[in-house]
This record gives sequence, C-alpha cells and structure tokens, in this order.
Amino acid sequence: MASRFPDHFGSVASTYADSRPSYPQALFDWLAEQCPGRELAWDCGAGSGQASVALASRFTRVIATDASADQIARAMPHSRVEYRVAGAEQSGLDAQCADLIAVAQALHWFELDRFWPEVRRVARRGALFAAWTYGPLHVEGDELDALVQRFRAQIAPWWPEERRHVENGYRDVSFPFARLDTPSLAIDARWELERLFGYLRSWSSVVRFRRERGVDPVNEMEAPLRAAWGARRRKRAIRWPLTVLAGFVDAGG
Repeated sequence: MASRFPDHFGSVASTYADSRPSYPQALFDWLAEQCPGRELAWDCGAGSGQASVALASRFTRVIATDASADQIARAMPHSRVEYRVAGAEQSGLDAQCADLIAVAQALHWFELDRFWPEVRRVARRGALFAAWTYGPLHVEGDELDALVQRFRAQIAPWWPEERRHVENGYRDVSFPFARLDTPSLAIDARWELERLFGYLRSWSSVVRFRRERGVDPVNEMEAPLRAAWGARRRKRAIRWPLTVLAGFVDAGG
C-alpha cells in the first residue's frame, strides 16, 4: 500500500520536519476534552510527527502512521509515540483501539471512500475523529505579505488536485459523521526569514514545479523578500487560519 502512495513530501522530508508550523496547544486541549478516554490516539498521516508529540502529552499512547517512509524516518522521537509506515486506508491498527483518530493537514490526500471504513474499524465506541487544515499564511508587513501572496498565485497551477480542499477549508470533503461545533483557532508563529524559505520549499506545488521544471521557484523570491524583511535575524509574525472538522464516530453515519 505505501509503495503506491503519491509521496509529495518524501524528497523534502528533512525540510518539512524543520520548517512546518506547530499547531496551537489549545487545539490539543480541546481534542482531549472531547474524547471518552485518553488511552490511545491514532495520528494518521502524521508526517514527521508535529501533531504526534503534542498528542502524547495528553494520551497514554500515540500510534503515528504515514505512508511515506522518508517522513517517518525523520519523525520527532517521543517515548509515548510509536511511528509506523502505513497507509491511511489500511493502517494495521487493531480494531476498536483508538479513543481519538486525528489527521493533521493530510485528509485531502486520502482515498476517503476507503479511509472512512478504516476509521470505523479502528475507533472505540464514542471515539472522536478530528481533521484540521491551515489556510494561506499571512506575513507581518504589507510589502512582505504582498510578495508571499504573489508567489502563491504564481505557483497555484502546480498544486496537486487534492489541494483544493485546503483552499476551501474542507467544505467539500465527504464527512460521514455528525459535525461538532469547533473552536476558532489559528496558528501564530514568529519566524526568521530562512525558516519561511524552508516552509515555501516544502509546499507540494514547489516540489512538483522543481521536479518538472528542474529549477527552484523560490529562488526568484529570495532577493525581494530579503530586501523587504529587514535585519537578517529579525523575526516576523506569521498567521495561518485553522479549520477543524470533527465528529464522534458512532454518531450520524
């Protein structure tokens, strides 16, 4: 299963691990509060473990799976997290084992007609399913933000088809459970410019452009961004709106 996975991030797994933003702690607090138990969380499509480690401070165990062996190889180690290479649609987890099934910035890559039955199989009675995605970033400073938004527009034709679900906040994703009201959240960070460059280079659109054209599109952005950024080590505020899609697995489906 994992060998057939269209791995958009394996070639940039190290950059992905170093440059992707961290999710707000309030998100994980809310998830834990909704769950009937906190024995096991399944972090599906875990990438390099950004969410897995946060879940581990609230659940006894976390099993974190991803179809990309490169991503799992660079995952953040934690004594309560067990990383496995496995597809979302065929996880290898025991039946009725998970109190929470979480998907961070990955649901749009799954084959949902095969994934939802796997969710039902793995979920304990009353388990919570939650997937979240963050929308386009905004950078402190009008000139800087305009440059980033221009780059987003230029690279947009290179996004894989599934990326449309991120752009519309998962509004069109099939969801078989009764939706819960979720908190209003955002990711807030303060980054130096080099990390922003790493983040841009981890986009699946940039990976695809570089693979097909043989050049890095971020290179053209470096000079104008450096000129607008200011001091080399200056940190600037960056924000991503966060959308959370959640429901109890045994309700409404």
